[in-house]
Amino acid sequence: MRMDDPTLLGSITCPSGRLVVADTSFLNWWSGDAPPVVDEAMLSPVDDPALRESIRASADLAVAGPDAEPAARSFDRQPGTWLYDIPGHGVEQLTGMFAEHCRAHGFDAWLERLEPRVAHRERVERAVRAGGSDFIMNGVPVVAVGGLPTDREIAVTATSRDYGRIGVRWESITLRVGQARPASTRLLGHVGVDASRLSLVDADGLASWRHEEPIDGMADVAFWGRSAREAAAGFGAPLLANAGEEGVYGWADLPAGEAADRAVALQEWKQAGAERMIAVDFRPHSHHWQIMAKVRAAKHEAGTIEVGGTRTMCFMTSWGDGLYPVAADHDAGGHLVQIRITLGDPERQARLEAMYDRFDLD
Repeated sequence: MRMDDPTLLGSITCPSGRLVVADTSFLNWWSGDAPPVVDEAMLSPVDDPALRESIRASADLAVAGPDAEPAARSFDRQPGTWLYDIPGHGVEQLTGMFAEHCRAHGFDAWLERLEPRVAHRERVERAVRAGGSDFIMNGVPVVAVGGLPTDREIAVTATSRDYGRIGVRWESITLRVGQARPASTRLLGHVGVDASRLSLVDADGLASWRHEEPIDGMADVAFWGRSAREAAAGFGAPLLANAGEEGVYGWADLPAGEAADRAVALQEWKQAGAERMIAVDFRPHSHHWQIMAKVRAAKHEAGTIEVGGTRTMCFMTSWGDGLYPVAADHDAGGHLVQIRITLGDPERQARLEAMYDRFDLD
């Protein structure tokens, strides 16, 4: 059952007119005007040495030739005539597959390796020139769209729905940029979420984003879990008042080095006892920390901060991870009216209900 009135989550600004919709936790990957770089933090989840080296050697490819556009469209791997972030071991294979595809369909087109690799800010421009689309950022889909008002705030609202036993969750998020009635809809693409949250951010504002580096040299340490009280007693840690969560202990506003030492000490304490169960979170006072503090404290789990002269928003999807469609509505004259992110749909609801059935959750 759909709830009656949209909920105002806040507002953003977009001075460049280019909006980026991305998983907040991946904004540290943003390369700006520089070619993307694969660092050790990105590779930390990868155990296979050969795969790590292949990711380091990732390439960007362009579809070239007289039939580049129809060939790329029918090959249907990524939007437009570019293939970003292809692991080194896959370049030769993909080039061969594309050549065979062109032979089979009579296309005069081929793949060319781009040197240097394409900066993320340039990928945004290419997406905007295409009318808005998704693109790959280190293997994760991000959506970019242009045509947003540059001189005023843009309201962000959310509609909720009662999905029965899985509860009330967000159905969609809307950025209203015009007053006319929508006459047509265009799917821009899908945004990938791996940390249950999304950001709405100006493409140029991202150049100032500091994801992990503390802006004021300070940091917090938070911990929670079954053994949290035992750890708190041993380390003399109070309840963390600004955490925005119940049962979270730790320390706020410590020098970053001291906070890191305490986080390491907590991890060592946890590993020293097989029955000790806590989660430890080192939270440097970065833009990511600032906005997540707002999100944790907000009734509707959405917050805004100022970054690089722009106002950006982060919100929790309420559904967790996945791929979420982003669409643009236009009026009869082709002008942008609103941007919509669909969070709840029948397929997602069915998957979650199946999980409830499997684990007997109510």
